[in-house]
Amino acid sequence: MLVELQPEFEEVLQPLGQHAIEFFLAASLYHAGKISFASAAHIAGLSFEAFNDRLIEHFDQGYRIADQCVLEDIATVDDLKL
Repeated sequence: MLVELQPEFEEVLQPLGQHAIEFFLAASLYHAGKISFASAAHIAGLSFEAFNDRLIEHFDQGYRIADQCVLEDIATVDDLKL
C-alpha cells in the first residue's frame, strides 16, 4: 500500500526522523488494541526495546499491560496460595 501524505503531515513528521510514519502508525494500532506489541514493533522496524523506548519518549508510557491480565494474574496467585 502506497500512502501519500498531505504536506502538513510531512512538516510535522520530518523532524521526528526516518521511519516516523511507520512508528506512529504502529503505535496508533497498538494503542487502539488492534495489534500486539510485538507486531507493532515489527511494523515500526524496531526491536522490542527500541519500540518501547520510543513509546515512552513520545507517549510517556511504553508497554501496556491490560487490566484484565493483571486481574487474572492476581487470581492465579491467590489460587496458588491456597
